[in-house]
Amino acid sequence: MSIFRRSSIAICALAGIFSIATANAQNYPTSPIRIISGFGAGSAGDVLVRLLLPKLSKSLGQQVIIEHKPGAGSNIAAEFVVRSPADGYTLFLATSANTINATFSPNLPFDITKDLVPITLLGSVPNLLVVHPSLGVTNLREFIALAKSKPDQISYATSGLGTLSHMSGELLNFLASIKLLHVPYQGSAQAIADVLSGRVSAFFVPVNIVLPHVEAGKLTALAVTASTRSAMAPNVPTMAEAAGLPRYESAIWYGLLAPAGTPRDAIDKLSRAINEALKAEDTQAAMRNQGIGPAGGSPEEFARAIDTDTKKWREVITAAGLKR
Repeated sequence: MSIFRRSSIAICALAGIFSIATANAQNYPTSPIRIISGFGAGSAGDVLVRLLLPKLSKSLGQQVIIEHKPGAGSNIAAEFVVRSPADGYTLFLATSANTINATFSPNLPFDITKDLVPITLLGSVPNLLVVHPSLGVTNLREFIALAKSKPDQISYATSGLGTLSHMSGELLNFLASIKLLHVPYQGSAQAIADVLSGRVSAFFVPVNIVLPHVEAGKLTALAVTASTRSAMAPNVPTMAEAAGLPRYESAIWYGLLAPAGTPRDAIDKLSRAINEALKAEDTQAAMRNQGIGPAGGSPEEFARAIDTDTKKWREVITAAGLKR
């Protein structure tokens, strides 16, 4: 057989493979899609995804389900997805924890910015900085002034080392040049109890969780940690409004990623379905009731948000000398 004939056969074979791959991408999806979450059932991310599942399943013509693989700050779930086929059938529910972990846990066996590709940002939940009334401050400027006068004496509770509540405090330390005393807990339930009792002075906690205590006068809300006010607490100022900290933004965001190499047609089809689901009035109303701000947007916009978040937390974590 001549070299020309062998080359022609090879070219035809490659063309056939390409045609099959293209057809598969165009027909996507042809089987159920799994969304892997690194946190347990009932978490805010779980609630958010379950709001979208019926609409996504209808739009894509296949069942979309959520599975939970909790542990290690969602690193177990992330690694599972990284090692899954890049075919669009196994997705990762990423959160702000993953951009924090990128620096906080430097020895991870994967790189979130290289081994996973963005699909769409789903939404975000801001924290409120709340304090016990016994602290004697009523606004953020007073809180910062008190912390400056008492370095390492004003305590703040967090739901654990390296969590967003922890990073929210470190970001305030970094931008306001103060030093709060970090008191980590294993989860938020005991942390809230100790702040309510006055054993700990402050807490950065999701607005939907803590708002009833604020409305009852048991805690004082000083500021919301997002760049815009929360629809659930419209009278609480942002950090920028309350103390002139324009760089301050710390919200728990949720978005979907896929293994690197996933066909772009699949990414685009998923992104369109998600954006359509997020724009529905009933979806937005349900999200507002949970304190979740709807997001949406393109894969490229989500990629830029991940890059910005990763760089911000790297700067804060490095400056504070934090490590696991």
